[in-house]
Amino acid sequence: MPRPPDDAPPGGGALEPPLWEQLADAAAARRAADPPNAERLQKVLAIRGYGSRRVCEELIAAGRVTVNGEVAVLGRRVDTEVDLVEVDGAPVGTKPGLVYYLLNKPPGVVTTAKDTHGRPTVIDLVPSEPRVFSVGRLDSETEGLLLLTNDGELANRIAHPRHGLDKEYLVTVTGMVAAGALRRLRDGVELDDGPTAPAKVSQPSPGVLRITIHEGRNRQVRRMCEAVGHPVTRLVRTRIGPLSDRRLKPGTWRHLEQDEVRALAAATA
Repeated sequence: MPRPPDDAPPGGGALEPPLWEQLADAAAARRAADPPNAERLQKVLAIRGYGSRRVCEELIAAGRVTVNGEVAVLGRRVDTEVDLVEVDGAPVGTKPGLVYYLLNKPPGVVTTAKDTHGRPTVIDLVPSEPRVFSVGRLDSETEGLLLLTNDGELANRIAHPRHGLDKEYLVTVTGMVAAGALRRLRDGVELDDGPTAPAKVSQPSPGVLRITIHEGRNRQVRRMCEAVGHPVTRLVRTRIGPLSDRRLKPGTWRHLEQDEVRALAAATA
């Protein structure tokens, strides 16, 4: 009868692989489990401006970060092309190539991508690449702030009425608005598509109103003012949620800062 090898385990069981082979197999399994473009979660958060890697590790350890709806753990790796990363319920713009432009739209410019009448569009006023779209609309003669981006997920959250993102307007109307008309604007006025939600309305000077709404109906502010007998002669959007910029000149644009993108995401969380 053949003699078993000297290094055979008792009972004739299979030999355990050497430690270096076990480590190599474990590393290969980890690589197989991670997407090819995966990065450490704390690195992704740090790049997006959430603080140093140590601060980002503390966010993860505190259970404030989720990946695809699951609470993340330290050491988690994510693929920025496909994974949804959120901090305190607010999405983090992790996909590469996302851009966010804040434009001060001048009058006479339309918010469609193309215009059959040959009028200038907001797309003409920002870089042509990458392709972006406007979040919401301003009619041709309305001026003021407009957000353009290629981040469809954040755009949908901003546009969805359930998030109630405030939009503030400076409105010049005909005549001085009496207290009763101001009260009607605040409480809601009846339009052909139903009553408006309560709004914040003040009159800083005669015939000039500051109106804040969170609905997004077509030409809503103009129709509200007409309904109380004060047609609009000039309409300027001055704020979109946390975004405002009094120094941005008409017809010009700028990139949003990372903290502004985070504030927008938080406002719609």
